[in-house]
Amino acid sequence: MYLCSMVLGRYACSANQSPERGQMATTYYLSKLELETYRADGYLIRQSVYDDGEIESLRLASDRACQAALDLAVLGKTYFLDQKRFVDIGYLTVQFEHKLETDLVRVIEPVNELDGRYEELIDDPKLVEPMRSILGVDELALWTAKLNLKPAEEGSSFGWHQDSPYWIHDSQHVDHLPNVMVTFDDATTENGCLQVIRGSHLKGCLPGRDDGTQLGGFFTNPKCFEEQDAVAMEVPAGSQIFFSPHAIHGSGPNRSRLGRRAIILTYQPAGFAALKSCQVRNVVSRDHV
Repeated sequence: MYLCSMVLGRYACSANQSPERGQMATTYYLSKLELETYRADGYLIRQSVYDDGEIESLRLASDRACQAALDLAVLGKTYFLDQKRFVDIGYLTVQFEHKLETDLVRVIEPVNELDGRYEELIDDPKLVEPMRSILGVDELALWTAKLNLKPAEEGSSFGWHQDSPYWIHDSQHVDHLPNVMVTFDDATTENGCLQVIRGSHLKGCLPGRDDGTQLGGFFTNPKCFEEQDAVAMEVPAGSQIFFSPHAIHGSGPNRSRLGRRAIILTYQPAGFAALKSCQVRNVVSRDHV
């Protein structure tokens, strides 16, 4: 049984007659109820949006991106924060799992720079049209794209945090940077699924922890929220989880024998530069039926 607060089943879409082609055109814009749910809770789930073939192509792209990141990492700048290893290769950052002698990749950002499948995904109407609904604009650009990996039995946890405090110094429109996670594997509490504090986005940017660590300031002060309000985003592979940049979120470790892979794409209105490359990557509209 999935623990998300609102199960919408297979993605909501509508069929509109296309007089030019005489066919039914599928659209993926959010319904009024979906948009209200997103605004009230700070997140929205659409289950099983991608079919098996699409999911497998995203998994294979993950393997290729990880290998490319490892190949590039030997040329990059290695540094440690709170004994956690990071490597910067230009504006690409690779985070490794917390064991000091491991080459298990934890996060790659921006991952679309490493594989064309993810570059293609940015323009997918299944993502673009819901994001148009959330932002209320027709033209979009990419803010960032992160590959998140939790290897079986070794994937580490992510502490409770918001994205907005990371980004507020780099964007003047941090309120307009919605995220969407696309899951490549079934996500459960056992393998460290995403968890969101329901309604926390309504508080805006919150202060970080003051615990004397290098990274503590990036994690939300626990006095600002109630962990009992957390909702586990347990969803099948190929699902979408939309969530606000102000939503407090995190995830537990992977204690299962199954990996948990996902990409998080963050969009913004068109014409603005991406977070790390400082280049504008506008969304390319695609026709679909």
